[in-house]
Amino acid sequence: MGSKREPSVHGKNDHDHDYDDDHDHYSKGSNSGVYGAVFNLSTTVIGAGIMALPATMKVLGLIAGIVMILLMGVLSEISVELLIRFTAQCKATSYGEVVQQALGSPARILAEICIILNNAGVLVVYLIIMGDVMSGSARHVGVLDQWFGNGFWDDRRLVVLVVLIVFLAPLCALDKIESLSMTSAVSVVLAVLFVTIACLVAFIMLLEGKTAPPRLIPDFSSKQAILDLLVVIPIMSNAYVCHFNIQPIYNELKGRSPIKMNKVSRITTVICVIIYWLTAVSGYLLFGKNTEADVLTNFDKPLAIRFSTTLNFIVRVGYIFHLILVFPVIHFSLRQTVDALAFSGAAPLSESKNRCLGLTCAILGIIYLASIMIPSIWTAFKFTGATTAVSLGFTFPALIALRLSRNGSPGLSSRERLFSWLMLILAVMVSIVGVFGNIYGLQK
Repeated sequence: MGSKREPSVHGKNDHDHDYDDDHDHYSKGSNSGVYGAVFNLSTTVIGAGIMALPATMKVLGLIAGIVMILLMGVLSEISVELLIRFTAQCKATSYGEVVQQALGSPARILAEICIILNNAGVLVVYLIIMGDVMSGSARHVGVLDQWFGNGFWDDRRLVVLVVLIVFLAPLCALDKIESLSMTSAVSVVLAVLFVTIACLVAFIMLLEGKTAPPRLIPDFSSKQAILDLLVVIPIMSNAYVCHFNIQPIYNELKGRSPIKMNKVSRITTVICVIIYWLTAVSGYLLFGKNTEADVLTNFDKPLAIRFSTTLNFIVRVGYIFHLILVFPVIHFSLRQTVDALAFSGAAPLSESKNRCLGLTCAILGIIYLASIMIPSIWTAFKFTGATTAVSLGFTFPALIALRLSRNGSPGLSSRERLFSWLMLILAVMVSIVGVFGNIYGLQK
């Protein structure tokens, strides 16, 4: 750890070969291909954040919202590719390791704390959404109430607990992320199903003139509208954060190289930008100014088309199963990071079944308790988006690239250095503005 490498006169290709020589040391027995890796990375990205995008479109307007989704996707892809390059150069097997190589042990601890807070916040959001959809909320009727009426089976805490024990715990107990490739593929299909139905319904209602004219630009007419603008970009930054799973997926990629992993990340980015565009636009067109922070809860009432009740159930229940399949992928990195902090120097988690199961149970218990105490996904997203998500997605990758490119590693091109500085400045600005907006909002 910490040894410097001589720059290669042949650039990245020489180094890619050098890193592949150590392939067996890190990923013996791995059999994840490019598309399996794409499914796992896409599943990491397309989680609960997609449900908040129509609400961000309501704040930004259609034009600014579409541009912002693309811009955040491009910036995220650049940061991922920088992270992949320097992960390979450092021979790091985790996000924390590459941060330590670049910035030292205190920074590694800070980065791992960010991963824990970010992933735990995301998993809490998943359980909140499951509770909102299945049991309902103050303003929306739950699926169970619509199917079976009101009763003990409709209790939010009981429903979430049953889902946690029956569906989530068995998947979270798996000790290799490659084992989740098939469930990740199904989760992406379910996300596409949700997007397809939402777009189809929005298109029909648009043709029939049943949608209100959408706002095209941001609203600056009130203090509340400006406050919403301050927190919407941090919320959107949550939508692309997958950096904590880059190393685990890379470690288990068959015949891995930075070039192959870049292909994985680019395919993933294109898929996610398209899905995010379609979701944000169709959700906003469907519900307009009534779009909720969790757009899934808007599907509790019949829409102005045929078979809307059936389509509503398919959308809501289908996306719950999507989140169930995404949950263990996010949990995997959370558990690995908690283990690295709490049991530094111990045998790998995959070699200690008791430690793996113990951490899994403890994490799921804490996530469950938090999910019944936090009222809204907007509350969770606006804080993690302004702090941990921005740090993991932009601040740390930019600092890693700028620091390691000066320490004997192959340097950055002038364009890459410019992008790194822009990402760093943007991340700091978003964090400051987002935190200020959140604090101001709490005081109102």
